[in-house]
Amino acid sequence: MTPTRDWFMASRPHTWPNAFAPVIAGTGAAFHAGEGSFGRALLAAVVAWALIVGVNYANDYSDGIRGTDDDRRGPVRLTASGRAKPQHVKYAAFAAFAVAGLFGVALVAVSSTWWLILLGAVCIAAAWFYTGGSRPYGYAGFGEAAVFVFFGLVAVLGTEYTQAGRITWAGALCAVAIGAISASVNLANNIRDIPTDAVAGKRTVAVRLGEVWARRLFVLLTIVPFLASLLLGALSLPCLFGLAALPLAIAAIRVVLGGATGAALIPVLGMNGRAMLVWAAITALALGV
Repeated sequence: MTPTRDWFMASRPHTWPNAFAPVIAGTGAAFHAGEGSFGRALLAAVVAWALIVGVNYANDYSDGIRGTDDDRRGPVRLTASGRAKPQHVKYAAFAAFAVAGLFGVALVAVSSTWWLILLGAVCIAAAWFYTGGSRPYGYAGFGEAAVFVFFGLVAVLGTEYTQAGRITWAGALCAVAIGAISASVNLANNIRDIPTDAVAGKRTVAVRLGEVWARRLFVLLTIVPFLASLLLGALSLPCLFGLAALPLAIAAIRVVLGGATGAALIPVLGMNGRAMLVWAAITALALGV
């Protein structure tokens, strides 16, 4: 039997800020619009968390059976390492998606936004086909774009809409900010895996751009939230306090621009994850004032 710790690590908790940060930011935008709801925020948080756990298990399964993770430099994967049966990992992904669907239905029910069920189905399909199916779009270089859309635009604006019933400029700026830095976490992961992905035929953005330009793109995506803070400051001056998360982002940038490779890049995922979470929390509080 696979140890519980292995299942926990395979859920990749260092990526969980990508789920919680957009809900926090979207809730702040909703309160700024005068219609925030902590209850609905909690439902949205469970949906986002379950989706990202499902994505991580799905990637573990799909990459594992394809052999992409056979020479992996990052954390050990359940399927590739043989620590769990492939079918069990796939079932774990489906179970997480089921949790996301269940809480998603509850969220649209209390917010009377039934049309969002269709969007939720698209999110689950996108999560599976990132590395699943016969032509996974993550292997064609669309991973970062998908993260920007689903864990940025959809997650932030969906959270705001289910609470406030509308989308605001504050929400849009938060969505772009969270989407960009969330994509940078995915990009850092792919920069680390350039050598093995290239051999496996996984044409990620990092593989397509090469190390130099991929690292430059990482910097650009990382600083977007802090540019957004300057714009949000015009709506609510306390939003400028979001710049307090900048040192965390700079630490990640220094590692990436310093030429770190392989396992040395793993801490970057946590650095930018924390920067994103701190930025989202401060900005949400500032918008809610």
